[in-house]
Amino acid sequence: MYTSIETLYDIYRKGAKVSTDTRQITDGCIFFALKGDKFDGNQYAAEALQKGAAYAVVDDPTVANGDRFLLFEDGLTALQDLARHHRKTLDIPVVALTGSNGKTTTKELIAKVLSMKFNTYATRGNLNNHIGVPLTVLSIDPAKHEMAVIEMGANHQQEIALLSSIAQPTHGLITNIGKAHLEGFGGVSGIIKGKGELFDYLSKKKGTVFVNSTQDVIMDMVSKRRAFGEIVFYCSENSPINPTLIEENPNVVFSNGGKTVTTHLPGRYNFDNICAALAVGKHFGVEDADAYEAVATYEPDNNRSQIVKKGTNTVIMDAYNANPSSMAAAVANFGRMEAARKILILGDMFELGDAAPEEHLALGKQIAGEKFDVVILAGKLMQHALPALPKAYYFPDKFSLHNWIMDNPQENTHFLIKGSRGMSLETVLGVMPG
Repeated sequence: MYTSIETLYDIYRKGAKVSTDTRQITDGCIFFALKGDKFDGNQYAAEALQKGAAYAVVDDPTVANGDRFLLFEDGLTALQDLARHHRKTLDIPVVALTGSNGKTTTKELIAKVLSMKFNTYATRGNLNNHIGVPLTVLSIDPAKHEMAVIEMGANHQQEIALLSSIAQPTHGLITNIGKAHLEGFGGVSGIIKGKGELFDYLSKKKGTVFVNSTQDVIMDMVSKRRAFGEIVFYCSENSPINPTLIEENPNVVFSNGGKTVTTHLPGRYNFDNICAALAVGKHFGVEDADAYEAVATYEPDNNRSQIVKKGTNTVIMDAYNANPSSMAAAVANFGRMEAARKILILGDMFELGDAAPEEHLALGKQIAGEKFDVVILAGKLMQHALPALPKAYYFPDKFSLHNWIMDNPQENTHFLIKGSRGMSLETVLGVMPG
């Protein structure tokens, strides 16, 4: 017999934590047996119970042997439905954000600003997909948390719609629209439609949206959906808070109302992320001084716009992810940076489908228009950039790149290291001297 969501929620409400990984079992938790292309969590349900889980949610009747196995038609759907059920009991603002670039940095900035006034829960790490968002919602404690900031990632249409139905945001923003996950979305028009599903939800629910007025595509998306409860513009002269960018390299420095603020984030693109966080904070009544302190003290990690010192060298480690839009912005920013010597290390951009050769060649042409002392490309796709860069060093894999780095130690040099997650270019840092 199948278990009802009401029964499952009653177990969860009594204090049970949720886990989808037998390596992270806590005493008394509920283990969800999820399936992947190469694994079936049902096969690990008994192990989860042995390790201390109170219950195991399964969708294979053959493993449901005993009262501690909770049978559902689909384990993933059960997890998502449990999160929806929990969300309906929460009477707090939920700020959701998506976009092609800058989601995690913007999420972290918003959470830090809001935390100056509210007990705020935000997406941990990269839990931003069809599994991560339910886990995030289920981590919100109604007795403790006053706000939530939920990041939503997607690589195909209808995914943001699904995540919105789970998180049920009251407020939201789209950081930008760029060339990310072109293969899954089916081109830029598909990206606009897919990311716009957040606006569709908020329009239907009369929610509030925060809009970067310098982003023409997003302004157009808003204009086509006029049923929002409120539209808050930022990066606009008419915005409640309108910072002025003073410096973007090596770190963003801005001023507002006579106050000058220096951050730990590089680049014009991060200034937009900062403005988004300040706009959200202003909307919820965070004092300006507190908001400035929050963005000034935020230090990026996880290889996202992370500035690392290695001996006499300075490394901008931005190797968490890459797509044509974020690559173009990062390369342009690095080109404007003042430094005695600059080396560019770039890895493949994934999930571009048939557009991969064209987009890598376009990147090569952009790089050719900049002045870098050394250009290094790594990965099979980066070979398509070579026709525009006859003097670049090219390595088909990152291990050949490692050897070059070790054989050619540099001093007093600035590096930009960027590539898609699958390239794992952060490993380059480990072979650098210093």
